[in-house]
Amino acid sequence: MSIDRGQADPGRWPYTVPAVRHLLEHGLSLHPGATVLIGPNGAGKSTVVEAVAAVWGRRMSAVRQDWLQQAVATPSAEDSDLHRSLRLAFTRGGPTGGLFLRAERLHAQAPGFTSRGRWSERIEGPLLTRSHGEGFLQVLAGMTAESGLYVLDEPESALSFDSCLTLLTILSDMLAAGSQILLATHSPILAALPGAHVLQLDDQGIAPVAYDDSDLVRSWRRFLSHPDGYLRHLR
Repeated sequence: MSIDRGQADPGRWPYTVPAVRHLLEHGLSLHPGATVLIGPNGAGKSTVVEAVAAVWGRRMSAVRQDWLQQAVATPSAEDSDLHRSLRLAFTRGGPTGGLFLRAERLHAQAPGFTSRGRWSERIEGPLLTRSHGEGFLQVLAGMTAESGLYVLDEPESALSFDSCLTLLTILSDMLAAGSQILLATHSPILAALPGAHVLQLDDQGIAPVAYDDSDLVRSWRRFLSHPDGYLRHLR
């Protein structure tokens, strides 16, 4: 993917975010399987995945209520307009399905899921009667057989440790079915998705990183090994 310089203002947000500036200057190739974006708050993970989702949504073969296209068409003042300048390169004639899912927007998207014909038959009972995490996993499990681009923004916010492991299984099934995944996460569990290409976003831009060398994994390991070293500052 790349940014159309004629549609971008380098001196204005979000192009001033190092990760977006990297896209502007160098572009970025997504892994044909799974690409995982990691980095601190404010690094630009959500800005990038939301823009990709908006561009892909315009390519889909039919209006999809569950894709939140209305939010793209009528953004708030707080939303990025990166999707207007972002350009995706993709294989012509390939799958046009997929899903854009933010854990915190599951309730807003639920009517779109349950009205989708055969997809609604894959849900046992009303989606909103389930816990947040259960509903999230049910949605993704029901989409496994539909090949396309799956864009997930911090799905761990709805999930327990065990549910994160379940999500890894679902994502692996999606990849096996020929789908492509773009995942932004703060979870060291989800970042361990087998075969994923991990990209670290920070004040230097975007760079590939080995799982064990990432700031995310190193920070969690330090904390879990010596929590008192961090918690003593709270006393």
